[in-house]
Amino acid sequence: MTPLPLREFHQSLGSSFLDLNGFEAVKDYGDASAEHRALTGACGWLDLSFRNRLVLLGADRQKLLNGQVTNNIKDLQPGTGCYAAMVNAKAKMVADLHVHALADELLLDLEPGTGAPITERLNKFIVADDVQIVDAAPHYGLLSLQGPRALRAIEALGLFPTVPSEAYRSVKVDDPTLGTLYLMNLPRLGSKGFDVYVPTASLGAVADKMLAAARDQGGRAAGWSALEVARIEAGIPRYGQDMDDTILPPEAGLADRAISYTKGCYSGQEVIARIRTYGQVSKALRGLVLSGVTGDLPTARTKLFKDGKDVGFLTSIARSPLRGEVIALGYVRRECNAPGVKLQVGSAESIQGAVVVPLPFVGGEMATA
Repeated sequence: MTPLPLREFHQSLGSSFLDLNGFEAVKDYGDASAEHRALTGACGWLDLSFRNRLVLLGADRQKLLNGQVTNNIKDLQPGTGCYAAMVNAKAKMVADLHVHALADELLLDLEPGTGAPITERLNKFIVADDVQIVDAAPHYGLLSLQGPRALRAIEALGLFPTVPSEAYRSVKVDDPTLGTLYLMNLPRLGSKGFDVYVPTASLGAVADKMLAAARDQGGRAAGWSALEVARIEAGIPRYGQDMDDTILPPEAGLADRAISYTKGCYSGQEVIARIRTYGQVSKALRGLVLSGVTGDLPTARTKLFKDGKDVGFLTSIARSPLRGEVIALGYVRRECNAPGVKLQVGSAESIQGAVVVPLPFVGGEMATA
């Protein structure tokens, strides 16, 4: 397991850890409920350095990546970015990624464990192209402020003269003490959010400043457990949990934010174009409120039934503090996935039920990206 660079810093805050596909992450700091309240009601500070980070260098970097992902990369200007999916020839997902265009490179932010296979795939398509792929993780950590008061916290840091006001906009600052910092506007939970890429040698100093800024806004350090519950409440699918190589991007609800239908060819493009032209997908990601759940929660891939027929499965399940209910994300067949439809969980005779509800599960600021 690749350890977090700030492991001792987290231990001083009372953290426990978990393994995410071979990368260490903070599970919680002893009070996941309070951490969740910070992320959804104030400002949570997160160390996301467990995520994989790749840099593409060279004159052909945008051309190469544009042929491998679903969104438009070739027209990105420095200081902008986008969300995209990477799919196979049958348009099934193999990764999702946040892409940031910097002055001389593309920065890719990926789920833990996907960096190596994505590097291998991209290398196969580098023939005579001027592209180099570099693992940025040993050189830069990733810290984040997420929640309704994240903007106030970022502004209070005093590190960034300009704070980008739109999602996927970024700025670079050369600090004489901390080195070159990159600030990205990236709401990860449907509210406000900012990522800061920090040179490894300066991680401790910047972490101190960001955590203090979060606390000044009534927030605190938050771990993976709270982050996952807030993500599910916001109705945001995660690759590796809600998306894998059995799922098409339109099935996961990514059509509006991850797919360009005008960019030209890429691997899997023909299948996605046909879906748009000829009809809807056979199943789609939906929000579900569960009932009759006592004891342990159902697990991912638990089947859903309607009138005795298998019509889908769960992917992410959580007890929602904001709703006071057990909620889930899951895929449900088109003929029975409208809001209000009632299903059975686990078997056709199960006492556990589910009702389809609109996403996100929570309204207000948490519902705005």
